[in-house]
Formats: sequence, structure tokens, C-alpha cells
Amino acid sequence: MAQVRVKPRKESVFAERFAVFAECLLAGVWITVASLGVVTYPAAFAAGARHLRRLTAHESGGWREFVADFRAAVRRGWAVGLAGWLAAAAVWVDVQAVRAGIPGGPLVGAVGVLALIGLTVAGLRAAAAWTPGARWRELLAAAGRRTVLDPAGSFLVIAGLAVVALSAWFIAPLAVPVLGAVAAAAIAVEERYRHR
Repeated sequence: MAQVRVKPRKESVFAERFAVFAECLLAGVWITVASLGVVTYPAAFAAGARHLRRLTAHESGGWREFVADFRAAVRRGWAVGLAGWLAAAAVWVDVQAVRAGIPGGPLVGAVGVLALIGLTVAGLRAAAAWTPGARWRELLAAAGRRTVLDPAGSFLVIAGLAVVALSAWFIAPLAVPVLGAVAAAAIAVEERYRHR
């Protein structure tokens, strides 16, 4: 008797891409929940980005792997989160100087805001490249160089952050799942830079 070969059923391109989009939204929720520790946002973003990298590489992974990655990233990533909040506080002081009318305040305020944007982009790019065992200091130094050397990629990450801000402005809960899309954008920017 002849055997009939059955080809494995492939998902349509639309179904596969929608699944990736849905997973991005879910990762955004996970990132938000893991960021509730205030200084844990770099580790949460790193774990979310690693989850999405596993997905696009067709590796298995879910909530448990996300939690394991988060625990590994938060060991030293909390210090990066604390530094981020300190930088934001310094920019807030700069903005207050602008409001108070201190001479040179507008220039200092503009430089402070641009520096904070650059640091944020470098932090997101570092988190997108994070792997277990990686040192945050080395990741941030390399991401800082990529932020300057790849202005187009950095602008894409800034645009993703702008979408989150606008989403939060229109409908605050919408910003939660959109964070996963920013993680996917940061991953794409890093991949694009790597293949240049």
C-alpha cells in the first residue's frame, strides 16, 4: 500500500505576522508589570526584548522564560534604572531653571532634554541587546556608540517612544501594550545596525 505524504500545514503570512504583533502587545503588558518596581524598567525591557527575539527565532518561550530573564537582568539592571531616574531628576532641575528665568537656562534646559533623550535611546538599545551574563556597563557603552553612529535607528526608537507617549495621552491604558511594539522596534533597529 502506498503511503500518502501529507505536507505540514503552514500558517498564512497574515496569521504569522498577526501572531508576532499579538505577542508584542503581550510583551508590553509583561514589561509594564515587571516595571512596577520603579527601578526595574531596564531589566523588564531587556526581558521583553529577549522574549520577542526568541519568538522571531522560532524558539519556545513564555511567561516562565520571561521571569527567568527578568531575574537575571535585574541583578545589576536595577542600578541602571536608578541612574535613569537620577538623570530624569537632573533634567527636571534644568527645566525648573528655565522656568525661573535663570540666565542661560533655556540653553541648559535644551541640552538637558536632548541628553535625556539620547540616554533613553541608548538604554533601550542596550536592553534590546541584553543576554544573560552580559554586563550592563558594556552594553550601555556599546549602545551609546550605536546611538550616535546610527542616527536613523536612534530616530526610529525615539519615534516608538513618541507613539507610547501619544497613546498614553489619548488613552492611558493603550500605552501598556504599545511598550512591546517599542521593544520590537528596538530589536529591529539593533538587527539593522548589525547587518550594515
